Amino acid sequence: MSAVEDRIANLLYPLTDFYARSGAEAPRVEVIEGSAMPQPYRSLLVHDKDMTPTLEAYCGSPIHLDALQVRRTPKALYRQVLLVPDGGGFPVEFGAIRIELERFDGQARELIAGCRKPLGAILRDFHVPHMSRPTAFFSVEPDAVIRKALRLSGSAQLYGRHNVIRDDAGQVLAEVVEILPPLAA
Repeated sequence: MSAVEDRIANLLYPLTDFYARSGAEAPRVEVIEGSAMPQPYRSLLVHDKDMTPTLEAYCGSPIHLDALQVRRTPKALYRQVLLVPDGGGFPVEFGAIRIELERFDGQARELIAGCRKPLGAILRDFHVPHMSRPTAFFSVEPDAVIRKALRLSGSAQLYGRHNVIRDDAGQVLAEVVEILPPLAA
């Protein structure tokens, strides 16, 4: 793997894990500066807050998680997901997340394993101290997987971010790739 391919694999991880397991190539992405991202994507992605409350505020509705694929290991839960407004409608995010299960217990861990509630909502509802730190922003050409998940009929430039969520001791709670569908400015 070349240095560029390795950088893209890290940028899209854990989404690349799902692509690799299916034998498909990951979509093409271009790393961009947050300041170069067009609106409304910049206000929705370029910040250090959780995406769940950010997207809930944007769409004016609570959101739930639709798990497209789930894989469990003894220590982690991997999910390829859509975030969808309650009551239906088009997805407001496509992505993948690796959650460190051993960092959670009790009802929070049960809700994570249930794969219906977004991690951001669980962190908020259980008052889990954490920090959200985007590591990169990117534009992506949607491939067949992304087009199907987001119900896109044509090609459109999409935008996303790679984010690492840490607890107050600095330990990783989750690593996530978040890609937004076409949005009106």
